[in-house]
Amino acid sequence: MPGGAIAVASDHAGFDLKEILKRDLQETGHEVLDLGTHSTASVDYPDFGKAMGDAIASGKARRGVLVCGSGIGISIAANRNPAVRAVLAHDVTSARLSREHNDANVIAFGQRLTGVEVAREALKMFLATKFEGGRHVGRVEKLSKG
Repeated sequence: MPGGAIAVASDHAGFDLKEILKRDLQETGHEVLDLGTHSTASVDYPDFGKAMGDAIASGKARRGVLVCGSGIGISIAANRNPAVRAVLAHDVTSARLSREHNDANVIAFGQRLTGVEVAREALKMFLATKFEGGRHVGRVEKLSKG
């Protein structure tokens, strides 16, 4: 699929959903960069949020998908990198608006809070939605300043 890789990352509490979403991405022809974790053994979510930030900032990935238990911690960790605009999405509407208004480049989910089918549909919407631009451009530029 043109446009670069989509990185995926999770901690142990998000591993199962990450694997489902990764498989969905691969089955629809996306190049996937798996940043880990690779099992349900306990790990620290900040390490995987940082890995996502590094992948986005370096250009190794153009978009990202993060999963932890709630989605909160891992999205905070990723957003510490000024190249990342990670959004914690709970449904297709939040996924769509994050792209239209915020030009989000990373979507995060909480495996303990968001059902598999909702996450799948939200991810599809996130990838299909374009940034609206216009009045949002200046706001997004402010977000990207370190």
